[in-house]
Amino acid sequence: MADAPKSFFVSPEIHAYLLAHGTPPDPVQQSLIEETRALGGISMMQIAPEQGAFMTLLARAIGARRAIEVGTFTGYSALCIARGLADGGRLLCCDVSEEWTSIGRRHWERAGVADRIELRIGPAAETLRALPEEELFDLGFIDADKEGYPTYFEEILKRLRPNGLVLVDNVLWFGQVANPEANDPSTLAIRAFNEKVAHDARVDRVMLPVADGLTILRKR
Repeated sequence: MADAPKSFFVSPEIHAYLLAHGTPPDPVQQSLIEETRALGGISMMQIAPEQGAFMTLLARAIGARRAIEVGTFTGYSALCIARGLADGGRLLCCDVSEEWTSIGRRHWERAGVADRIELRIGPAAETLRALPEEELFDLGFIDADKEGYPTYFEEILKRLRPNGLVLVDNVLWFGQVANPEANDPSTLAIRAFNEKVAHDARVDRVMLPVADGLTILRKR
C-alpha cells in the first residue's frame, strides 16, 4: 500500500496493521502514492497515508470550509484536505513547483475535487502576505521549508478564525529534534519553531507522534 513508514518509531509490521485498520487510500490516492514513489528519494516529502486520513477526518470534524496549505508537493495532502471540506469549501495551496504540483492537479481532477482547490505558484510568504488580514480560514497546514515555518505560522494565524486549527508537519524530524548532536539548519529551525509555539499564549497545542510528528494548534 505504501513505502516504509515515515514514523521512525513504528515498525513496518505495526504500520501495515494501522493502515489496515484505518481508512485506506482509495484507488486515486494509491495512484498518487505510486507516481510519487517513482520520483525516488524525494518521495519522502509526501505525507503518510494515515496522516492523510487523519487530516480528512479532522477537517470534517471541525466543519472546515476554508483551508490553506503551505507546501503542496505532489498534492496528496491537498487531496485529503479538500475531501474533508464542507460543501462549497475551498482550499488555497501555496507551492513553488509547477512540476511536482502538476502530478497533484491530475489526481485532483480524477478525485473530483479540483474545483475546490486553488493553486498559487510562488514564494508562500509573498502569497500569504498578499491576502487580506481578516478571518479567512478554518484550517491551515504547513509542510514546507523548515526555516520558513515561523513566517507561515504567523501569517496564517492572523487570518485564522478563533477555534480554527493549524497543523504543522515534520515536528519530530525523524527524531533529530531530540538529538543534541544534530545541528543542521533544518533541525535547528524545527527545534526553534517547536519552542516558539510551546510558549505561545495565542494557541492551545498538542504534538502527536503521527508519521514524522504533527503539531495541532488551536487559535484561542
